[in-house]
Amino acid sequence: MPEIKIVTEVAGRICATPVQVGGTVVDGDEIVFVEAMKMEIPVPAPASGTLTSLLVKIDDLVAEGQTIAIVAS
Repeated sequence: MPEIKIVTEVAGRICATPVQVGGTVVDGDEIVFVEAMKMEIPVPAPASGTLTSLLVKIDDLVAEGQTIAIVAS
């Protein structure tokens, strides 16, 4: 199973993680939400598969381009 890294395109604070490790995701599902400039920006899954690793938790600060999760397709 190839692993796909999910990266955020904006810097900010993690405000929600609607998918748990081990959960199934479909291409486009929202993995986490990043709060930036008082907006909640979803970070979508780039492919369908199983969420094998969530590298952030709520209130973590993330940088643009940071890997936040891994999906095995």
